[in-house]
Amino acid sequence: MNNIYLNRALRLIFVIGLIILSLLSFYYISKVTYPFIIGLAIAFFINPAVDFLERKGRMPRLLAVFIALILIFAIFAGLITLLIAEIVSGADYLAKVVPEHLETLITHIELFFAGQIIPLYNQLTSIFNNLETGQQDTIMTNIENVGRNIGSTLGTFIQSFFEKIPNILSWFPNAATVTIFSMLATFFISKDWYRLSGRFGKMLPSRAKSSSRTVIEDLKKALFGFIKAQATLVSFTTVIILIGLLILRVDYAITIALITGIVDIIPYLGTGLIFVPWIIFEAISGDMGMAIGLGILYIIVIVQRQIMEPKVLSSSIGLDPLATLIALFVGFKLIGFLGLIVGPVTLVIISTLHRANVFRDIWSFIKGTEK
Repeated sequence: MNNIYLNRALRLIFVIGLIILSLLSFYYISKVTYPFIIGLAIAFFINPAVDFLERKGRMPRLLAVFIALILIFAIFAGLITLLIAEIVSGADYLAKVVPEHLETLITHIELFFAGQIIPLYNQLTSIFNNLETGQQDTIMTNIENVGRNIGSTLGTFIQSFFEKIPNILSWFPNAATVTIFSMLATFFISKDWYRLSGRFGKMLPSRAKSSSRTVIEDLKKALFGFIKAQATLVSFTTVIILIGLLILRVDYAITIALITGIVDIIPYLGTGLIFVPWIIFEAISGDMGMAIGLGILYIIVIVQRQIMEPKVLSSSIGLDPLATLIALFVGFKLIGFLGLIVGPVTLVIISTLHRANVFRDIWSFIKGTEK
């Protein structure tokens, strides 16, 4: 009996050690091979399109891969061009409108200082002059300390900012290099996709091959479902914002709605990056009607996103809504904004491994009852 438990303990330690070693190996290897991992991921996603072109278009796979990459590049370049065009158009509009709003804002700030800050300053000066010398010295010392701390913090921030500029500039050639290697890796991996898949399959045992096939198929469905879910959520957000802006009679409503919808992809912050500064500006400039209208629209967008996200993700990925909601919350608590994406993806992976009986096989191996 003791030998049985000892063997199970050793097998458990072996499994845990193997998992930790695999994760560490992947982490360190991926740091130097990430362009090829990106290429593998892109090849995985475009493989259905390449198969379609090869089968329906009756063209060589080499040509099908080339056309698929050209189409992806054209779509990406088109979106960037559209974004730049909208930014230029928006900048031209802001160049005409901002001076008027800025003048209004300055007027409100002047009135605020004249009506609130200056009387308060006079009251504080009167109170300060009535204090004893020791109390005045203590207050002045504290003010000087606060000033030095602010100056030191600001100086450190500015120094750190300028020190990071060379790193930021060096990122561009590195990004270009990574892009080139990733595209080349995508081309060659996609061209030899089935040959590489067959060669890798021969290296796996029959049971592992069956389990990995199930895992890959489920992950493929889940990943495409996740993309579909995000596209659905962004589309709903864009339509709601567009309707709201049209009701508020905002200029360039379509452009603003499209940009805000795209920004909604950013976890947690999302539309707040656009709405919060906009609402504050309208409130300060005196247009309270517009500020209230934008605030109501922002609340509607947030509520519909929170209500729809678990349901849409669960229906698209095939997960329970409560489990999806828990994954979103736990992911956010553990690693922040990125956890809102990592959480559901991790849940998908765990669910997929469970359906492929991977956990059952591991438990059978630990118990020593595997066949």
